[in-house]
Amino acid sequence: MFLSRRQVIAAAVAAGMSLALAAAPAAAQSRLKVAAVYTVPVGQLWVGRIDKALKAAAARGEIDYVFSENVAAADYERVLAEYAEQGHALIVGEAFAMEDEARKVARKFPKTAFLMGSSGKPARPNFAVFDNYIVEPAFLTGMIAAGMSKSGKIGLVAGYPVAETNRLMNAFMAGARDVNPKARFHVTFIDSWFDPPKAKQAAFAMIDQGVDVLYAERFGVSDAAKERKVLAIGNVINTQDKYPETVVASALWNMEPTIDAALAAVKARKFKAEDYGRYSMMKVGGGELAPLGTFEDKVPAALKAKVAAREKAMREGKFKVRINNAEPRGNAR
Repeated sequence: MFLSRRQVIAAAVAAGMSLALAAAPAAAQSRLKVAAVYTVPVGQLWVGRIDKALKAAAARGEIDYVFSENVAAADYERVLAEYAEQGHALIVGEAFAMEDEARKVARKFPKTAFLMGSSGKPARPNFAVFDNYIVEPAFLTGMIAAGMSKSGKIGLVAGYPVAETNRLMNAFMAGARDVNPKARFHVTFIDSWFDPPKAKQAAFAMIDQGVDVLYAERFGVSDAAKERKVLAIGNVINTQDKYPETVVASALWNMEPTIDAALAAVKARKFKAEDYGRYSMMKVGGGELAPLGTFEDKVPAALKAKVAAREKAMREGKFKVRINNAEPRGNAR
């Protein structure tokens, strides 16, 4: 049977529409459903980096992203399970204080990918872990802190003495000693992940003892430094725009490489229990030293040159910062 030209065109259009309709569900399915569970406000510096990376993926059209913040310990397991039951392909969060609960939910939903901030090991088949191994830029900021301190007394105010905090503080102190072997350290943990007033008071106490540079592992420290006109070093995020005369430098954590690697694995159906910590290193863009910005002309040229040389050696693999998870101790007198 022969078809007229009009019939051929009509058939082609119909076929094209059928292909488009068939492709539509596939395109929709390419957007992964991703959920995050945060035990603190999403504006808190650590989880804020996770949120930033997930929002970037959502803006690219790769994922549909939802999250819960300020989730209490009593609700943590339930919230995780609810997201899994709702069909989210990837669930991200921090399990440091709820390791047992998070791993229990992961075992119940073996087809769901869990990527959790954790000091523990991955658990087969679907519980992967990550952490902010930004020891390299932390070391560099320690160098800057020691070089900018006039008293040689440096204060460190942090949340809890856990591995992910300890390793950064130890790296920072090692960097400071690299510039000033006689540097003295005051160390305080406020036993909270989010208590700016308490962190501020701890910083005030250090300043009263002669500290003139503060490592701001928690919010509130830079406020104290600003009020007392001493310097601060940022951690995880760059807050110099809010403290242009106070924050000299910051060790930045970029969560994008970690999130992008996890999304690629889920899409390829190759997600597995593994440690994503390597995606926080400088060589893959997971960590970096923030630009000096307002302090570009205030940091001595010789100090900048020494920091630049150390950073170059790190990127080339010629200088490695030791990962030390032990609780840091002060040596102030």
